[in-house]
Amino acid sequence: MPPPLPSDGRGGVAVTCRPYSVTMSREHHHRPVRDGIGAGLPPVPSAMRASDAPSAVGCADGDDASDAMATVPIPAHRVVTTFDAASRHERIETKPLPVRLMRRAITGAFEAWVRVSTRVVRRWGWYPNVEPYVGYGTEDYSRLICRTLYAPRNATPGKLMRGIHGMLTVPAAQRQVRISIDGMPLQTVQIGRSESYDRPDRSRARGGEYAISDSSGYLDLVAEYLLSPGIHRVSYQVRGRKAVESNLFTIPSGARVGIISDVDDTIMVTQVPTLWKAAYNLLLRNPKTKASVPGMSVLFTKLADLYPDAPFFYLSTSPWNVESSIRHFIIDHGFPEGPLLLRDLDPRPKTFVPSGTQHKLEFAEQLMADFPDMKFILIGDDGQKDPTTYATIVKRYPGRVLAIGIRQLSPRESSALGSVAGVTATQPMPVTDVPVFTGTTGANLMKTMLPYLKSRM
Repeated sequence: MPPPLPSDGRGGVAVTCRPYSVTMSREHHHRPVRDGIGAGLPPVPSAMRASDAPSAVGCADGDDASDAMATVPIPAHRVVTTFDAASRHERIETKPLPVRLMRRAITGAFEAWVRVSTRVVRRWGWYPNVEPYVGYGTEDYSRLICRTLYAPRNATPGKLMRGIHGMLTVPAAQRQVRISIDGMPLQTVQIGRSESYDRPDRSRARGGEYAISDSSGYLDLVAEYLLSPGIHRVSYQVRGRKAVESNLFTIPSGARVGIISDVDDTIMVTQVPTLWKAAYNLLLRNPKTKASVPGMSVLFTKLADLYPDAPFFYLSTSPWNVESSIRHFIIDHGFPEGPLLLRDLDPRPKTFVPSGTQHKLEFAEQLMADFPDMKFILIGDDGQKDPTTYATIVKRYPGRVLAIGIRQLSPRESSALGSVAGVTATQPMPVTDVPVFTGTTGANLMKTMLPYLKSRM
């Protein structure tokens, strides 16, 4: 559990004007968090008057110093996380020589494409912009993520676009980003290069009012800051751009149930088992025409009514490049809003790309650690490996899963030949210690799952 916050002498908690965040060193990303979001972070120091606090250093991007708010710099501690990283057994050095050579060739080609595309977009007059993603956290700690990308001057972050446009985005590496939560700026400490899996670069160990994105433009932060439960606003800004905002879901400490749901073919029809259909739906299809799995939004709404404080985490193997498309889909089709936990598909020198199964297992493990008192309902489909993945989670975390809901794909959805021969390529149902409910639609799942959950309340 996170360390206790100090008292302010009046029965409250002394955190006013005391923002804290650290850049999460990716050298630790392959190791699972055991103690939650705040693992390894020190207690907040004793209260100080705002007038006693030193002004933050390193004001970024040439902004007026009058915009800066006094903060107290706190020494950074390494944060162990599984964010967007392959597990140790998937790291490239553990692979056979032919696999290592192939992956290094692909990584080299990708890096060359980034260099060339960066030169091109700079000639077009594009410059860095921030793509903010929805964050989540507890009342004490928050997890924030954004990405710096090259974009035209009139670009709108979070704009709905076809997947192909999102996949062709050009990362703006090593960019300074100023961040604030509800108008309170964060005092950040950069402890190392985020894309490094080796020893942190101490030459970059400095405090300031900005953090620096990694070689793929990603910026992952854990902020220690007392917030009330509900939805807060996080602001991100880079040089020459207006600040952009995203939601931060602060989950109440009293929440005892959470929902982890897959996206593709669970709530959104994408036909992932059929490669060419999945590629068309992801890259070329107009996002406004994407269809919802029948009855799933109703099921999720009823779950939200049954557990009013329950957070919804959408865990998908889709890339961050299509985050805006999935976000708009969730809102447009009436699903409860919540954080999206997606995958970084940029091949990296030492880990390449995490597999879909490992990505889901690691993020589920992260959530189990972030909310140790919470039990989860897992919802997925049988078109990929959700049944076996969820069975693994149940085995690793006994007593932490209330129920599993698996949406069954039709033969036509699960195989290119399914509509002709009745062939399916779905996964078998898992054998677990918790009940598994199946159905082809949300209505089917509701008939059996909801009565069971109500009986357990």
